[in-house]
Amino acid sequence: MTSIKFYQDILEQEISKLKIPEYPSHLYQPIKYILSLGGKRLRPVLTLMTCDIFNKEVSKAIPAALAVELFHNFSLIHDDIMDEAPLRRGKQTVHEKWNVNTGILSGDAMLILAYQFFEKYEPETFRRLAILFSKTALEVCEGQQLDMDFETQDQVTLEAYIHMITFKTAVLLAAAMKMGAIVANASAADQDNIYEFGKNLGIAFQLQDDYLDVFGNPETFGKQIGGDIIENKKTYLFLKALKNATDKQKIILQKNISKNYSAEEKIQTITNIYKETGADKATLDAINNYTNLAFTTLDKVGITDEKKKMLKELGKGLMQRAV
Repeated sequence: MTSIKFYQDILEQEISKLKIPEYPSHLYQPIKYILSLGGKRLRPVLTLMTCDIFNKEVSKAIPAALAVELFHNFSLIHDDIMDEAPLRRGKQTVHEKWNVNTGILSGDAMLILAYQFFEKYEPETFRRLAILFSKTALEVCEGQQLDMDFETQDQVTLEAYIHMITFKTAVLLAAAMKMGAIVANASAADQDNIYEFGKNLGIAFQLQDDYLDVFGNPETFGKQIGGDIIENKKTYLFLKALKNATDKQKIILQKNISKNYSAEEKIQTITNIYKETGADKATLDAINNYTNLAFTTLDKVGITDEKKKMLKELGKGLMQRAV
């Protein structure tokens, strides 16, 4: 198995060769635009990497990897519309550069284009990929809806939050890996175990994102520190703090959720409560727990110890990131 950059380079080359139609331009130009913004391409990298791990030529997984990348970017276009986000990777979001209607329609077209990549596989492989893809796409939509529902719910449990991020974030990482295993014709047990590995790693990845949003380095995080606090997001940090808080701290937390404070005061106040209640440490513990759960599942996968070690190093790298 080779470096992540090896797979990233393959993907960039394949994306640059995509034959996306020119007309109508307002439908297809936004697709070209968002794909050109780059990023780590983590999910399709996992598809290629998993195929490689199971000793199949990486080239066989390229259509599945491209389907994953197009789906992910489709979801970003629509998420940005719902969040009214002005920027994506430091550039204008699609709906800002064009308009909301264009963003919706171009996103829809991306989803359809993603499915078309499965047509390059034999019927049985196509069937298995399409079933997994459809299931995952619906779960991502459910996760997004739950995330929006939480904004207006007074009571959200930690268990409900984990369920939400599992669907919104983790299942796509899991499916990306399982697609690589399907293309490589790995055993059913290995497909399921690599899926569970990816899912638990995805949960840890999102919890790490929650943590970095508050406690990350502003110079490396790439987004405003405390953005989740400003937006009144019920993250793992917030829910854990609320669970451990004194009556006085609960009033402050709930008051900050329901009323407007100056951004700086709000971030500092809530961050202090996160520290005082131990929510910061509890979140780090949860990240470690889900990472270790992923590694335990990985031990069941029928690959060499060397490949398991490399996947564990990948997982550790994701959890130690500063961005």
